[in-house]
Amino acid sequence: MRSDAIKKGLEKAPHRSLLKALGFINEEFNRPIIGVVNSFNEIVPGHIHLNDITAAVAAGIRMAGGVPVVFPSIAVCDGIAMNHKGMKYSLASRELIADSIEVMAEAHQFDGLVLVTACDKIVPGMLMAAARLDLPSIIISGGPMLAGCDQGNRISLSNLFEAVGTVRAGKMTVEKLTALEDEACPGCGSCAGMFTANSMNCLTEALGLALPGNGTIPAVTAARRRLAKLTGLRSVALISEDLKPSRILTLAAFKNALALDMALGCSTNTVLHLPAIARELQIEINLDLVNEISARTPNLCKLSPVGPYFLQDLDEAGGIPAVLAQLKQVNLLSLGALTVTGANLGETIQNRQIKRPEVIRSYDQPYSSTGGIAVLKGNLAPEGAVIKKTGVAPEMHNHKGPAKVFNSEEEAVEAINEGQISKGDVIVIRYEGPKGGPGMREMLTPTAAIAGMGLDKEVALLTDGRFSGATRGASIGHVSPEAAAGGPIAVIKDGDIISLDLNANKLEVLLPEEEIKRRLKSWQPPRRKDALKGYLARYAAQVSSASKGAVLGFS
Repeated sequence: MRSDAIKKGLEKAPHRSLLKALGFINEEFNRPIIGVVNSFNEIVPGHIHLNDITAAVAAGIRMAGGVPVVFPSIAVCDGIAMNHKGMKYSLASRELIADSIEVMAEAHQFDGLVLVTACDKIVPGMLMAAARLDLPSIIISGGPMLAGCDQGNRISLSNLFEAVGTVRAGKMTVEKLTALEDEACPGCGSCAGMFTANSMNCLTEALGLALPGNGTIPAVTAARRRLAKLTGLRSVALISEDLKPSRILTLAAFKNALALDMALGCSTNTVLHLPAIARELQIEINLDLVNEISARTPNLCKLSPVGPYFLQDLDEAGGIPAVLAQLKQVNLLSLGALTVTGANLGETIQNRQIKRPEVIRSYDQPYSSTGGIAVLKGNLAPEGAVIKKTGVAPEMHNHKGPAKVFNSEEEAVEAINEGQISKGDVIVIRYEGPKGGPGMREMLTPTAAIAGMGLDKEVALLTDGRFSGATRGASIGHVSPEAAAGGPIAVIKDGDIISLDLNANKLEVLLPEEEIKRRLKSWQPPRRKDALKGYLARYAAQVSSASKGAVLGFS
């Protein structure tokens, strides 16, 4: 066993002494030591209950004859970090999570890992670590939050962000907004819609690194605790079978995940995370592949924020296996891909049926014949930009409008709140990319304000930053190259006409090529208002383009 490096042999007597100080007994030195990464903290609703989930995992490990060793991971709540400096740290935390797990696993020579996760950047950070370390590994999330309820209508966090815009537009009272605060997030779990956290947790099932149910079983249920126990049990078997992530996370597995992504209508952030995870295994997932898979994958679900259903509905409808079973019918999956169950994907989803057809449509009656995410290219985004197509009203699939340009999210939000945005405008928010932000902030506040004011069918937004999974409307993110790297978005001026064509996957500014080149030749990046220091300074110096997953280590 790998852990023999810290427990076997004469020269390891001091090491055994330290382990005995933890309460180890001699019998445990003959068993696999499994690192259990617990991202519990007391600030993130998706993580507040993870001590319970971790305890169930540990129980399962002991039942199977392993030795669980728990250690922590940081976790940022994107909702709480939204629309202030804190959001600069959200995406950047992904790299810290992966690096810290690598440090702990290598320093202590664990035989395997169980990754107890929940929210937005923690899931991909842990998946990156699993791929990098290539130890037998399995993921278990804390599960999704239940939807809230307001006078018989189910709601979630995204409704609160939009309600702020509704209040500013004079269509809702502050008292009503306060009442919604009490109802929208009723308890523990990752926020109830198909936002980034739940998107990534669902994709772990298609990737093959989690047991069925990981993405959809609600956080508050006993079924979630049982799944955690089964995950612990299975982690010990993975070691005896030597079933490592490199055998599971193949190109075929990533294509399976992308197909599921398109069928579900997941968050656009998945287009950042899947390439970053794949890169750890020297597998390239580029934006052209995303479009290729989207073009042939039917969209089968309309989950909040673009539809009326939540993760608990998806679970009741048959969960991820039922969605995958529909994709199987149209030959969109590599069924031989291995999974942590020990069976291949085809065997895992065999005979899975849709239980609520209003939640999961059949393959021959999709919402659309193409997937939920589209990658746009053109002279404004030569390396690509990303949009959640299923969240865009049909009348905005083709749109031309004058640019209203802002050099930060704060400037844009101020203009929106002061009523400076007109119907037909295209809001451009730049210098918010991986380098320019730095950290590529999510822009839920401006998109929610536009939606709350009832302008989401008349105004487009584009940015070199990101949009939250809770965003809906014509919101185009990840514009690459970013402004701070001298991309064309850096030289857009107020009044320039921007054209969006979702049918052709085009994003263009209606300027002659010579004019764009002339502007770029004289372009100079604006001086920062804040001096970068600490982790953000190092991150900005090393991070790649969003089109490459915003990873560290190469440009």
